[in-house]
Amino acid sequence: MQQASYVHGAHDVPLIGETIGAFLDGVAERHGDQPALVVAHQNVRWTYRQFHERVNRLAAGLQRLGLNPGDRIGIWSQNCAEWVLTQFATAKAGLVMVNINPAYRRSELEYVLDKVQCSALILAPSFKSSDYIAMLQDVVPEIHHSAPGALKSARLPHLRHVIRLGSENTPGMLNFDAVLESANAADLEQMERIAATLQFDDAVNIQFTSGTTGAPKGATLTHHNILNNGFFIGEAMRLTEKDRLCIPVPLYHCFGMVLGNLACVTHGAAMIYPGEGFDAKAVLETVQSEKCTGLHGVPTMFIAILDHPDFAGYDLSGLRTGIMAGSPCPIQVMTRVIEQMHMKEITIAYGMTETSPVSFQSSVDDPVDLRVSTVGRVHPHLEVKIVDAEGRIVPRGEKGELLTRGYSVMLGYWGDEEKTREAIDAARWMHTGDLAVIDDNGFCSIVGRSKDMVIRGGENIYPREVEEYLYRHPKVLDVQCVGVPDPKYGEELCACIILRPGMQADADEIRAFCNGQIAHYKIPRYVRFVESFPMTVTGKIQKFMLRKQVATDLGLAAD
Repeated sequence: MQQASYVHGAHDVPLIGETIGAFLDGVAERHGDQPALVVAHQNVRWTYRQFHERVNRLAAGLQRLGLNPGDRIGIWSQNCAEWVLTQFATAKAGLVMVNINPAYRRSELEYVLDKVQCSALILAPSFKSSDYIAMLQDVVPEIHHSAPGALKSARLPHLRHVIRLGSENTPGMLNFDAVLESANAADLEQMERIAATLQFDDAVNIQFTSGTTGAPKGATLTHHNILNNGFFIGEAMRLTEKDRLCIPVPLYHCFGMVLGNLACVTHGAAMIYPGEGFDAKAVLETVQSEKCTGLHGVPTMFIAILDHPDFAGYDLSGLRTGIMAGSPCPIQVMTRVIEQMHMKEITIAYGMTETSPVSFQSSVDDPVDLRVSTVGRVHPHLEVKIVDAEGRIVPRGEKGELLTRGYSVMLGYWGDEEKTREAIDAARWMHTGDLAVIDDNGFCSIVGRSKDMVIRGGENIYPREVEEYLYRHPKVLDVQCVGVPDPKYGEELCACIILRPGMQADADEIRAFCNGQIAHYKIPRYVRFVESFPMTVTGKIQKFMLRKQVATDLGLAAD
């Protein structure tokens, strides 16, 4: 009888049955003198004892503001020590941290703050071309004349507190360090009492994923979800308290905060941040100077590091492991990473935000060809099945949609029961929308996407969201966005536009309409003006045909 495409990660190591805050308390006791966080550009170098003490003070300071368990608090910032403190302090205080993509613009910021009714927002003053303070002032102009902590916004009535990073003062805003330093002994005692009442199934994090129907959806994750996923990710990498992990991937995404921070903290390893955003030279310098043993990144990051003109001048011999994820890895890149960067135990991971995120991961001793051609085997304590269009499990070796079930599946999309029911069925299987094959040995290969998601250098772009925005342009009659091949980013977005009768426009006008309104990586690199779209006989647009046509017209190799 042929084996079915069902796998279960039976494991002798049990799940952790604690909240993130309680677990951190134990880590600080066991590894208090070990390095916890190093952020070179901020001159931060904290042991676990020092880190834990700051986490507790920030948690108490946030509660002192009147923030109560279950309240949502957004963080809109590049990578920095304050982001890491906020991740653990909100968990300790029972707050729900809402990750806001640093590339978001005004309309996206307003949408997410309103959707989950954030009571507070922590933000950096600016990053790259983004002036976060100006954008927030645009969305909530009342802040100019508000006392800190007493904001009353017409657009965002739940938002009471805005906490800014840095030492400068801004009208209506508190300073992060002032909140951190505000807690007294009584506040700390009260915080510990509240922490003791929290449950590991409580929501702790909301991460927005671009929606296939336009608006982003808030995947709501629990302590149990992400603490356990981080632990078993670290187990697959064989992390110990002696490891030092370089984390150049963004914190707002699961890659940074779960595969990075929680993998480290659950093993007493050091979190090392080379900068505010990815920079190949900074990564090389940090790996060498901090004697890092691990390095995370998407394939484009590893390519940039390997191709840096000064690459050969750096000593990377301390590297052992890390994770490459976010998009498919070319075999030649993996081979170079293993040979030239000494990362013989690098692993590949696959997952999605809604599953905390990792469902499959390769082992450090899997053969290189399997670490490139597959995403490894199912993670501990998780179930996966591959099903056909009717929902029946297919035999091993056959293609179908990947469904996963277990501790990692999110609570649901915040405030959207309909979308949650579409994603998670009555038996609690998460429908990923990814097409996959599982072989006789349990190794999984991702072979396509049943949805039209575009992955640009590790960033997920849902064409429908960009289409919804472009429909606002007065000259646009109809628009379809598709991914086209790109040698650097894997894929780039192309907007195919049918203009209204008698109208004229060019690509620059369309891109200018997007600038400052949607995240830079969602702005179409290519804009094509067309008369019609390829259709089925029933009138459905054939995106695969459109993708092929556009790739041919642009002289790009089609998928």
